[in-house]
Amino acid sequence: MDTLEESYYTLMASEADLASRTMLNYLINDRGFELVNGKSNIFESKFHENVKLYISKFELIYLEDVNSQIHNSKAVIFLSKHESSKKIPSLTCHSTGNFMDNKYGGRSKELGLCFPSLQKNFIKQINNKKSLVPDYEICIEATHHGPTSLSCPILFVEIGSSYPQWTDTNAASLVCDTILEVIAFGLNCDKIGIGLGGPHYPVKFNELLIESEYGLAAIAPKYNLSFIDHAMLTQMYSKSIEKVTHIVVDRKGLGKEKSRIMNLISQSGLEILYL
Repeated sequence: MDTLEESYYTLMASEADLASRTMLNYLINDRGFELVNGKSNIFESKFHENVKLYISKFELIYLEDVNSQIHNSKAVIFLSKHESSKKIPSLTCHSTGNFMDNKYGGRSKELGLCFPSLQKNFIKQINNKKSLVPDYEICIEATHHGPTSLSCPILFVEIGSSYPQWTDTNAASLVCDTILEVIAFGLNCDKIGIGLGGPHYPVKFNELLIESEYGLAAIAPKYNLSFIDHAMLTQMYSKSIEKVTHIVVDRKGLGKEKSRIMNLISQSGLEILYL
């Protein structure tokens, strides 16, 4: 894998991921991505000059060793499947990181770099097109899994949650088209926060991104709040390429950690927004 040039966004696909392959096929067959001469896994398109597409043989959540190749990229957008036991059709996106252990890639107690405007604009734009995928739920997820140690921001965009959706060419085209539109037409976000509390699919935070001027970096759901200490809180707001000024709190979603978390964030110096 050769170094990708400066000022490019990188789309990362995996041969080991069925939804990723469906999105890959769409980008190649319908959006003009072609193999770079002499390369076996890097694609470019004359229609999207600030984007490169890379194919890995390995599972996306374990790709920790690509820094030397993508360090000049503005962001790496991973094209991934989403899997859940309920098998609900869904289109999701999220930042990466481990608040404690690393069962699913990345390093323990490490968060990946976030690009709040990229996430916000993706979820807003795809939500605006929900009529094209009426059977799908559209929602961000809390921060989870790897990779965590890349030198540029990471965003996972996912199609789920089982085989029929992973092979859905309509959903794949919508996701890919939205990514390319967001990259082409610019990114903006007036206020940036980190999120604390609530479920893994944080509906309140999702509504905040879609309906307000706020973007979000890392999100720690209720089930991970016991791992939030001063060091992890600092990492949450420092691992963003856009300056974090707010802590956004799901007031009813803090559980038994509420008193401790409220005391911790009162010392942060950041403005607190309650949902």
